[in-house]
Amino acid sequence: MDDLPRVLHPGAWWLWALGLATAASRTTNPIVLALIVAAAGYVVARRRGDAPWALAFRLYLVLGALIVASRLLFRTVFGGGGGTHVLITLPQIPLPEWAAGIRLFGPVAAEELLGGLYDGLRLAAMLVCLGAANALANPKRLLKLVPAALYEAGTAVVVALSVAPQLAESVLRVRRARRLRGGAGRGVRALRAILLPVLADALDRSLALAAAMDSRGYARAGTTPRPVRLATGALVVAGLLGVCVGVYGLLDATTPRTLGLPVLAAGALAAVAGMLLGGRRVRRSRYRPDPWRPAETLTVLCGAGAGALLFTTAAVDPADLYPSLSPLTWPRLGLLPAVAIVLAAAPAWLSPPPVPSTSDITEGAV
Repeated sequence: MDDLPRVLHPGAWWLWALGLATAASRTTNPIVLALIVAAAGYVVARRRGDAPWALAFRLYLVLGALIVASRLLFRTVFGGGGGTHVLITLPQIPLPEWAAGIRLFGPVAAEELLGGLYDGLRLAAMLVCLGAANALANPKRLLKLVPAALYEAGTAVVVALSVAPQLAESVLRVRRARRLRGGAGRGVRALRAILLPVLADALDRSLALAAAMDSRGYARAGTTPRPVRLATGALVVAGLLGVCVGVYGLLDATTPRTLGLPVLAAGALAAVAGMLLGGRRVRRSRYRPDPWRPAETLTVLCGAGAGALLFTTAAVDPADLYPSLSPLTWPRLGLLPAVAIVLAAAPAWLSPPPVPSTSDITEGAV
């Protein structure tokens, strides 16, 4: 553990968050999902700085809550009576024959509501895990980690990642300005007064970042021949598609085994070949590269360990990860998921404390 404050490698935070998101994708247990969200929030609370991107984590929590509420509403409106424990009976709206199989309102059963709650919690937990990485890692420093062959697309990705942090900062700035001017409105009227200035300010700052990158030569094609660029793009895109298919094959137990590790390995090889082919013609220097120290390795291992333990639990005792809805059973917290939660929260102590935003911005300047 590092005692001196410093900026942790942004790649370590993203790999840790991806491990947590993988763990959340393997379960519908609300206890496990709530603890994963709590672990991510605890790490963010202890290790985020006061920079603009660190203020966006609350937005992801709100978005996660909206996802859960929308899933419950969807199950209530479109046939929530697929169960034996009916909670309420709403007036059912008759539909024409061509809409057979779809029901609006009617009886609402506990099984359907719990199914919607579990699915919504899983998606919300995955989103919150990625939001934790966005709050802990400086999005501008990610541009230095992009392979040389992908520096053009990396610029667009970094600008897109900076929108949410800039939006959070714009909300604080507009609210502070309204309080200084004596604005004390609440509710919808205050929302209308804040929304447009916030969106305009966030968009202006993101465009200013894009213009600053363009003035420094980012996203320039350079002297790379067109056939080389096309071959590089084809290999990278095909490789990334193979990686996506392979990851899906590994996560979904119902898919054939040939769509798992073999496709993932082939896609990774194609992507690496494309990056090496394109990177040989792109010359780029690095200013103050981010060091990779034992704290980064421990952080990544914590996230990967949490995901691996959930994979192991799915093979050993699936009942700990997927509570039964028919018949209804209380969710429980097993030993392996509990250890995974502890590993997920361990970077709160294993990673170095944050540094002030001024130093972080100076070191991470692009």
